Amino acid sequence: MHSEDTAIGLLEVSDVSGQKTALVSDVPPDSSIGDIVDQLLAELHLNRNDSSGRPLTYHARLEREGRHLIASERAGDALQSGDRLVLQPNIDAGGARS
Repeated sequence: MHSEDTAIGLLEVSDVSGQKTALVSDVPPDSSIGDIVDQLLAELHLNRNDSSGRPLTYHARLEREGRHLIASERAGDALQSGDRLVLQPNIDAGGARS
C-alpha cells in the first residue's frame, strides 16, 4: 500500500489555544497543506483578520515532528493517519503596510 495513493484516515486539528478542535477524515494525499489549512480555518471558525483588520496567515504545526509544515507540501508526503495539527497564526511583528 503506497501512502501517496491512500487518503489519510484521521487527523486531529486544534487552534493554538486548544479550545477549538476538529477531527478530519479521508484527507486526499495530493492536497496541499495550504489548501487543508484554508478548509480547517472555516471548520474551526478561526478569525482570518487580526483585531486591526489585517489578514492573518496561519501555519500548521505537525506535533509528531515538532515542525511547521510548508503550505506547498503534499498531505501524502507530510501526514499520517492519527497526526495532530495545531493551527497557529503567523504574527508579523512590525510588518504594517499602508
